[in-house]
Amino acid sequence: VQLVESGGGLVQAGGSLRLSCAASGRTFSSYTMGWFRQASGKEREFVAGITWSGGSTYYADSVKGRFTISRDDAKNTVYLQMNSLKPEDTAVYFCAADRTSFGLRLPANFGSWGQGTQVTVSS
Repeated sequence: VQLVESGGGLVQAGGSLRLSCAASGRTFSSYTMGWFRQASGKEREFVAGITWSGGSTYYADSVKGRFTISRDDAKNTVYLQMNSLKPEDTAVYFCAADRTSFGLRLPANFGSWGQGTQVTVSS
């Protein structure tokens, strides 16, 4: 599956952004989807994940209550709604997909990745 992220940009602290990830292929609904981010000089980290069918969602503690992951299988798209943004949320955000939901907090468990979209939160 091929993934293309969009929706990044520059926002002030406390603001909101919605990231989108459009996927190619007819089997999108069978994929577990994840959002990860990588700040400059840091390792890629898990942000949020959603299983196929959207039955379960998972969040990093640092974003819980502020970010929401969702999917629209009819549009082959997964979203990340980000509210109450903080400067420490600044990073390149990546969308990822895999057929298994095992270990979805680990980047190594995802086989397909998008190119990333930059999110910058100013103080």
